[in-house]
Amino acid sequence: MATNTDVTTIAGPRVGGWDRALVTAGRIVRRYPLAVTGGVIVLTFLLMAIFAPLIATHDPLEADGRNAFQTPSAEHWFGTDGLGRDIFSRIVYGSRVSIQVGAMAVFFAGGIGVPFGLLAGYRGGIVDAVVMRMADAIIAFPGLILALTLVMVLGPSAVNIMLAIGIGAAPGYARLIRSQVLYLKTLDYVTASRSIGATDVRIIWKHIWPNARASIIVAASLTMGGAVLAEASLGFLGVGIRPPTPTWGRMLNDSFSQIYNAPWLSIFPGAAIFLITLAFNLVGDGLRDALDPRLRRSGR
Repeated sequence: MATNTDVTTIAGPRVGGWDRALVTAGRIVRRYPLAVTGGVIVLTFLLMAIFAPLIATHDPLEADGRNAFQTPSAEHWFGTDGLGRDIFSRIVYGSRVSIQVGAMAVFFAGGIGVPFGLLAGYRGGIVDAVVMRMADAIIAFPGLILALTLVMVLGPSAVNIMLAIGIGAAPGYARLIRSQVLYLKTLDYVTASRSIGATDVRIIWKHIWPNARASIIVAASLTMGGAVLAEASLGFLGVGIRPPTPTWGRMLNDSFSQIYNAPWLSIFPGAAIFLITLAFNLVGDGLRDALDPRLRRSGR
């Protein structure tokens, strides 16, 4: 009769929880290297925003005219601007604004677009026509022009900028979720639920939404990058969040006249915008490949 030790010896060594997690992580890195790289960059900026007071080497608002336009050095890693403020510290604190605006813009876009898209796709008819024509009317305006107009009307506060960017992105969410619902509501399990008397709310919540939300997750990660870029564009145009709050777009605006004399004023905030926008797009592409079963089966 075999003992427990004999069974373990025959079956081989057990894989512990940490070992299994490492193996899984290794598979993800090998399969989605660009998405993992993007995730690491996003996580870096997120930690930088959370722990900005610990990471920043100087007060981002402290002006020192004697150290104006200092080149990058051991004292000021990214140099100083025309008022002697530390560029590195301002970029660190500026990440807070960019991530907050991106996250809240996605929240507003999803909160507005998803319910209307679900309703339009499920009900169809006149409801679908009205919702989609409203979406088309908003899409007809270039995103930046629409956001610029709304901010000028509502005022250049952080909440209004988030709302303006979210409204511009909402039609995309509505059209995306509608296309998913139009397909899902024709499937057999939805028809079966309807035949046994399930309410529309239950069908949408229990059967349609769980199968449609993967596309919304992917869209949210892509919208984050676009929202960060839109906020920076508004700041560069001078209608973003008001000084003295440091934002990357405002930093580019301030450095425009010195682009040849002090190029580091533009290089570092521009690089931050580029990196975080690229990172969100890489994460979105990776999520799309991971969550789409057709792409998984094709071996992408």
